[in-house]
Amino acid sequence: MSYSTAARVGPVTLDDVRGAQKMLSGVARVTAMEGSRHLSQLVGSPVHLKCENLQRTGSFKLRGAYVRIAGLLPEQRAAGVVAASAGNHAQGVALASSLLGVRSTVFMPKGAPLPKISATRDYGAEVRLHGQVVDETLAAAQEYAERTGAVFIHPFDHPDVIAGQGTVGLEILEQCPEVRTVVVGIGGGGLAAGIAVAVKALRPDVRIVGVQAEGAAAYPPSLAAGRPVAVDHPVTMADGIKVGRPGDVPFGIVGELVDEVRTVSEDELSTALLLCLERAKLVVEPAGASPVAALLSDPGSFEGPVVAVLSGGNVDPVLMQGVLRHGMAAQGRYLAVRLRLTDRPGALATLLGVLSVVDANVLDVSHVRTDPRLGLTEAEVELHLETKGPEHCAEVGTALREAGYPVIG
Repeated sequence: MSYSTAARVGPVTLDDVRGAQKMLSGVARVTAMEGSRHLSQLVGSPVHLKCENLQRTGSFKLRGAYVRIAGLLPEQRAAGVVAASAGNHAQGVALASSLLGVRSTVFMPKGAPLPKISATRDYGAEVRLHGQVVDETLAAAQEYAERTGAVFIHPFDHPDVIAGQGTVGLEILEQCPEVRTVVVGIGGGGLAAGIAVAVKALRPDVRIVGVQAEGAAAYPPSLAAGRPVAVDHPVTMADGIKVGRPGDVPFGIVGELVDEVRTVSEDELSTALLLCLERAKLVVEPAGASPVAALLSDPGSFEGPVVAVLSGGNVDPVLMQGVLRHGMAAQGRYLAVRLRLTDRPGALATLLGVLSVVDANVLDVSHVRTDPRLGLTEAEVELHLETKGPEHCAEVGTALREAGYPVIG
């Protein structure tokens, strides 16, 4: 069967979220809330981190998946469930199904990170790799549901899923009853919608701020149009919120209860991820770091105490390496330069001596002599340097130019 929610389901209530909380007792962890001294100093009031990156399966997705599958009729459970995901939802559905004794099939893109594919299988799902992007994977999962009768478990566009995610909001109020602002990343909108239902019902004075990546920000134009609007070809490193169109059910809730939706850049995301790792000692994926990115981009605009929801920590090690390098570059702590020098004995040592004087740590050197663009006596060198900030980067550039090295990139 094809999946459509808009005509079949009603709104999510506080009672739904409370029911989901009882259902999840002993299944989902009540995740820790950690204070952040660094962010508190920037914002000027207490900032707390809600650590859903430490949830079972590494993200909040288990909550909604379990509530949705637990609510199926016996004959639906017997038919099994199917989902499509590049990572977090896949693992949530796989574990929830295993805990409930339901057969699960999960379609994942062929390019999905190997650790996420392996984890999904380990949680008990049959994994099928299909398509290069999530939209193709989603279509394959829906076709499978129509052909086999398996129940399609949507990652965000169903009231049961939203109610499950809303339990994060109840925990926030229990752990930080004085909260004034909750900041949460938004992809399809299930987590933000669920938190908003729970928090606004009990504390309507609390401000809810959603955060999207600039390259995948479907909510601002959708809210302006009054209906879900698709963004063609969303692009962001934050795959957990890389959703081209808001879900019908969460969109209505977000439009009514979420006070503001902001966007953050890729530089801000990578800087936030680096801060979580260095200052909070927390491994957080780019989507999970999006609330921190929003705080860093405009710290004075948030009334505290603030709770930032770190929605997940499932980051591919290869991506982590690149994101950390990107974050260091954004902070002026990593510098890549290309320059030309005379190809003679000792020339490279002389160059490295210049960098030593300005205390730039050389991480990597690439030395090219055979490029046809080079003159007969020229060599090109690419250097990757560890630096101490924007001022130090400028000092390095000045030192190289004063020493007579033409910097070409």
